[in-house]
Amino acid sequence: MRTYRIGGALAEASRTAAFGVVGGSYLVAGLGAALTWQLAGSQHPLTSALYADLVATLLVFAASMVLANASVYDPYWSVAPPLVLVGWIVATEDGIALRQFLVTALVTVWALRLTANWARGWSGLRHEDWRYRQLRAQTRGRLPWWLVNLAGIQLMPTLVVFAGLLSGWPAVAGNRAFGPLDVLAVLVTVAAIGLEAVADGQLRRFAADPANRGRICDRGLWRYSRHPNYLGEIAFWWGLWLFGLAADPTWWWTVIGPLTVLTLFVGATIPLMERRSVDRRPGYAAHRREVPMLLPRPPVRRRIPD
Repeated sequence: MRTYRIGGALAEASRTAAFGVVGGSYLVAGLGAALTWQLAGSQHPLTSALYADLVATLLVFAASMVLANASVYDPYWSVAPPLVLVGWIVATEDGIALRQFLVTALVTVWALRLTANWARGWSGLRHEDWRYRQLRAQTRGRLPWWLVNLAGIQLMPTLVVFAGLLSGWPAVAGNRAFGPLDVLAVLVTVAAIGLEAVADGQLRRFAADPANRGRICDRGLWRYSRHPNYLGEIAFWWGLWLFGLAADPTWWWTVIGPLTVLTLFVGATIPLMERRSVDRRPGYAAHRREVPMLLPRPPVRRRIPD
């Protein structure tokens, strides 16, 4: 196909050029989302944001097909949320300014760190996530790749993140006075961002040491949880829900957002990562018995034979 020839040619582009191509693709997606938002201006801000989010996803999907690289979508998880929140703040005439500032600031910090973490590990257009390559191989001959890419890799995460963001609307539009639940929301969200950042940094330093090749990371936070970075990501969305609950308790039902994120990680992301680790790292099965999947506990002491 012509798209794959284009993607193959660009795969050899420099890392800087690759970021330029992806940045240009996201700029086009952003313009498409902004236009959609304007055209849907008579709708509720939640509906307008959903339409804009879907249009942006479709445009990023188109770019991923032209470039023959599904990982073009990867930063979308963290790029979209702060933009949606800003749109909602502009659209509302209510809300508590302090809460709006804190929610937007924390989501922006989370987004910048997560996007930077992706950029640090992305080597260019020749780099595609191993999970996508595996999915392509597993579905080849059974389903068209464009459908797998759109539905499984791009559209599904967009809807999961949007579900997580539902509580962001009452968080910025609700006018209940700033109170203790907001303080708890700040503490949970800051702790979640910090946990994820520290865990990612520890894993990056561990993997960078050639002496650790093929070994299991069981240092620092990874000694107490097999996936402390994912625990931080899950906790972040619970923090956002607490902000929404503090601002307007009638929106309690937006708890479906963090529950959806939790289901994604526990039901799909973590099992896939763990199956790969079992296959590639000797001793990982024993590691699973000794270290909990998410919630930390004191490490199990290995019994020393007499």
